[in-house]
Amino acid sequence: MLLLTVLGAVLVLTAVSRVWATGTVAGVTGGTLDVSVTGSTVSGLPTGLALAALAAAVAVFAVRGAGRIAVGVLMTLAGLGVAAGAAVNAGDASALHTEAARKLALAGAQAEQVGHSVWPWLALVGGLLIALAGLLTVRFGRDWPGMGSRYDAPTRKAPVKAGDTPADLWKALDRGEDPTAG
Repeated sequence: MLLLTVLGAVLVLTAVSRVWATGTVAGVTGGTLDVSVTGSTVSGLPTGLALAALAAAVAVFAVRGAGRIAVGVLMTLAGLGVAAGAAVNAGDASALHTEAARKLALAGAQAEQVGHSVWPWLALVGGLLIALAGLLTVRFGRDWPGMGSRYDAPTRKAPVKAGDTPADLWKALDRGEDPTAG
């Protein structure tokens, strides 16, 4: 699960940092200007959801029972959101037109000769890997070991008695008790 999540998130984060669409725009002086947009410019959704999935992968080990299942469901939804966001924006040229208008400082500028790269589809694959990791967590997460009780909050025990030895006082401190209270 952890390997699938990390692999999927790295694939998504790499893909959104690459160019998703390129084109040209006719300049005001008659020349052409090349324009391009990265995946993070096109949509911030895949990046945010991939980071949320990484956080959820860490949280899986900190929770047990129903909490772990809930984290698995959230990971699945995040992965599907990444995949949907990448698929919807794979052929979209609106961000490219916006970039063309920004470069020319003309509101109506449109990019021409628009081309799309394979990076949105790789982000989609990364999202599906994250969703698969979430499904594995939902299905098998109950059987996975969790953090030991060593990391649980200490429970309150009987206070140390006045006649205890110094070693008993140190042991109480090690258990997280306050030997002076009481």
